[in-house]
Amino acid sequence: MFVATLVGIFRFKDLPEKYGPFAQHKASIEKRTIKDDDEIAILNIAGTDSNHVLFLNYYKDLNEIEEELKMVDAELNYNTKKILEGHL
Repeated sequence: MFVATLVGIFRFKDLPEKYGPFAQHKASIEKRTIKDDDEIAILNIAGTDSNHVLFLNYYKDLNEIEEELKMVDAELNYNTKKILEGHL
């Protein structure tokens, strides 16, 4: 299983340009429209070149995020888990 580590949490309007395509792709998959004030967490998947996008406004709790990451064979590291708990 891969480890997902938090890169950062941003409002969409403040998201670094290099993560924009990841957010747009995730939004298109989920058929969602991104708003400037959406809170977005970017996770790096260790051992890969992949990033995983979380639209934090749409999760009820950490369990939903953990279930989503299981589908990509990843789990949150301890520090990331604690930080995300504070944002949900």
